[in-house]
Amino acid sequence: MTHSLPAQPVAVVGAGIGGLTAALCLARAGYRVELIERTERLAEVGAGLQLSPNALRVLAGLGLLPELEAKAAEPATVRIRSARNGRDLARVPLGPVARERYGLPYLVLHRADLQKVLLDAVSNTPAITLTLGASLGEVTDTGTGIEAGITTASGARRISACALIGADGVRSEVRQRVMKGPEARFSGRTAYRATLPASAVPDVLMTETGLWLGPKAHLVHYPVRSGREFNLVALVEENWDADGWSEPADRDALLSRFADWPAEIRAVMDIPDLWLRWALCAVDAGTPWAKGRIALLGDAAHAMLPFAAQGAAMAIEDAAVLGRLMQGAKDVPAALAAYQRQRQPRAAHVQEAASANATIYHMSWPACLARDAVLKASSPERLLKRMDWIYGWRDSSTA
Repeated sequence: MTHSLPAQPVAVVGAGIGGLTAALCLARAGYRVELIERTERLAEVGAGLQLSPNALRVLAGLGLLPELEAKAAEPATVRIRSARNGRDLARVPLGPVARERYGLPYLVLHRADLQKVLLDAVSNTPAITLTLGASLGEVTDTGTGIEAGITTASGARRISACALIGADGVRSEVRQRVMKGPEARFSGRTAYRATLPASAVPDVLMTETGLWLGPKAHLVHYPVRSGREFNLVALVEENWDADGWSEPADRDALLSRFADWPAEIRAVMDIPDLWLRWALCAVDAGTPWAKGRIALLGDAAHAMLPFAAQGAAMAIEDAAVLGRLMQGAKDVPAALAAYQRQRQPRAAHVQEAASANATIYHMSWPACLARDAVLKASSPERLLKRMDWIYGWRDSSTA
């Protein structure tokens, strides 16, 4: 027996990680998808990301795990060190230990590689139509559907859809203009990002995720591009007074900020000629995500600090739950309301955990002494077990 697709597609605004994953999940749920993106070419600024087992469970369900593993690296551990003296504070086991515990790996990879895998899958899915260089015009929820205008270089057109999903990032137009929701708020923290050849750094750093804790700053590094490159991120408490939300960084000012950190990591930070600086913004996960036939997903709904490495993972989880609840839905507004009810508490909990880590990671003297003592006294097994509530997540559609 053949099953016809619903008469109206779902419109997804934004073709980042969340939007691409949502399009795939909705297509799997039986919908045609109109995926619209305002940029004319999908090209991510070079940066790494971490994909924990909860996110990979969804992507594996979409058949994408082999391609991701081919492009990623799998660190053996998270090595946590003190910025005061460079000494080890703790190690969180990953690698085979994570695979055995969660049934899936913990991968680190370049953001553009993940996006390419998702984009290829979208391109190979006939039910998804991707339109680039498209600006969103007036949106009307008629009660029986969504009417939206989009404008491209070829002209303007209208689309009719049964739902509109805003997956258009932290400064979401769907959230702010269409749903009249809040603007993103600057967190008081910035991220400096750089990548460098793996050959430029000590071999030991290419086997681990490194986390250095210091006063009002911390540093994260790990391999990407199947171990060919090295991703370096410095996160700092400071003001933002630039136009826009990203800019080339003042390299000398950054290095001076870390001048009293251990020589081992300062030598690595000295290698890149180019650093990019980003303002870290957040959106309260407790604000409304769904209104009638319109809903938000990923950063548009709950942009969070990267201090739990779960921003992309939460968007991917959102997409899985949205696809499950929309499958065969007779009442789309009810399905979107259920999506908010099911996803909002978890996203808020993870957002709170990231905010708590922001305080813990950046402790100054003498509060850092207590933090360091707790880490040193914690066994690797105990530290990994504390992540079970995040890494062990599974939606019924991916069980």
